[in-house]
Amino acid sequence: MAQLALDDANSLYYLHTPPARDDAPTFVFVNALTGTTDHWENTVCDELRAAGFGTLSYNFRGQDHSTYAPGTPLTPKLIVEDAVQLCRDLAPSKPILVGLSIGGLFAAQAIRDGVDAAGLVFLNTIREIGPRIAWVNDVLGMFAGKTGVGVMMAATFPMLVNPDFLEKMKPNMLPFELAPLADDHPHFNLMSHSNQADWAFQWDSLTLPVLNITGHCDRVFLDTDIVDKWCAAMPDCEREDWDDCGHLIPLERPERLTESLKRFGAKIEAT
Repeated sequence: MAQLALDDANSLYYLHTPPARDDAPTFVFVNALTGTTDHWENTVCDELRAAGFGTLSYNFRGQDHSTYAPGTPLTPKLIVEDAVQLCRDLAPSKPILVGLSIGGLFAAQAIRDGVDAAGLVFLNTIREIGPRIAWVNDVLGMFAGKTGVGVMMAATFPMLVNPDFLEKMKPNMLPFELAPLADDHPHFNLMSHSNQADWAFQWDSLTLPVLNITGHCDRVFLDTDIVDKWCAAMPDCEREDWDDCGHLIPLERPERLTESLKRFGAKIEAT
């Protein structure tokens, strides 16, 4: 189990396979707050590696197998700093950062802060925080603390994913148990600090090639007018809009995502 030691008490768990070709990119996957390397390794990574691309998946401090010193606030700023250090220390070849949900914001901020990326993929990332999303962000952390992550997911899942995936996951998610998170639980630490994320990011400052994928079954975070505005404003952005997919793109439509990543990776490799 590979660990990048940040110091004696803090580390990042990662899985890194270099590309099979000298000029091929490495896809660097940036989780959502409740994510894990499994969301990439069990869905798209094998096919990308079979196509000759490199892959690097990792978990934030507070996610599975990554460690942090007791009392450390797991803030968005710290997550971005860790992403920068991971890319600096492991030096993935020709990295294309792929971020799911808030992970896309972290990826964009890591590029702003020094990661020399060849490309960037947003999966249901682009948003502006108006009253509706601010409410959701505040309530989800409280929900998880008082009732547990299972209840939080069960309550929001029908509004997040496509109907087929919802039915598929129903036996795994229902019934649920009340399992409140302690104040020192790593998931609560991550979620309780998530409202510190700086969503006032200037997406049009990104000059590298960007692929934006939007799942239109997402009824929680999606605002199509905002996505339209910022995709048009970015200098080098191509977009895909999927009517049959929701927020959790790697889990809902892994085969389609793999094909889109391979195509985007081939475009980066050719340049």
